[in-house]
Amino acid sequence: MEKRVLVTGFEPFGGETVNPALEVVEALAGRVLDVDGSDPVQIVAARIPTVFGTSIAVLEKEIERISPFVVLCVGQAGGRHHITPERVAINVDDARIPDNAGNAPVDAPVVPGGTVGYLSDLPIKRMVRAMQDVGIPSSVSNSAGTFVCNHLFYGLMHLLKTKYTRVRGGFIHIPFLPSQVVGRELPSMNLTDMVRGLEVCVRVAVEHTLDLPLSGGKEC
Repeated sequence: MEKRVLVTGFEPFGGETVNPALEVVEALAGRVLDVDGSDPVQIVAARIPTVFGTSIAVLEKEIERISPFVVLCVGQAGGRHHITPERVAINVDDARIPDNAGNAPVDAPVVPGGTVGYLSDLPIKRMVRAMQDVGIPSSVSNSAGTFVCNHLFYGLMHLLKTKYTRVRGGFIHIPFLPSQVVGRELPSMNLTDMVRGLEVCVRVAVEHTLDLPLSGGKEC
């Protein structure tokens, strides 16, 4: 019997006409992976609105519909050079720009009364090492920001800790696509490498629960 991994990507936001996160997860949709120590794993993709509140509600509906055992949410982080698995989600919404519904919360909790933060359930350092081993630039990120990406990451982990306790999950940020940086001095990564990197991450998340004892920290 196939197990399912849910991967999610956001709609374009901030004036962009494309979101690489959505492009990547749609490219992964329907793939079936043969993995060590597990039944075949089917990747199921979902489109998430870049909207505070609504994004978490849509994610929960997809979890209910798909019954995954791993959830991997993906977002765009323009300006980053690497694919960056996120370490921690914080209980803060603080929007520099409005979301796609015009919301721009400042210093608001994602979940009122919720814990300050949640760590990813996924072996993020093992993911980084596996991507580097196949030539894909990758590093651990210690901040998912305070926009809808962190909002969804926190909402996901809150759901997994309070309701869907047998499901593991986390969040990964990816760079711009080359088409998004034409005329701008910003880093990018091609779609093929990002799809390959995310497939590596899915495989690692399925095959491993324990992380590697490697440093992923920074001085500041």
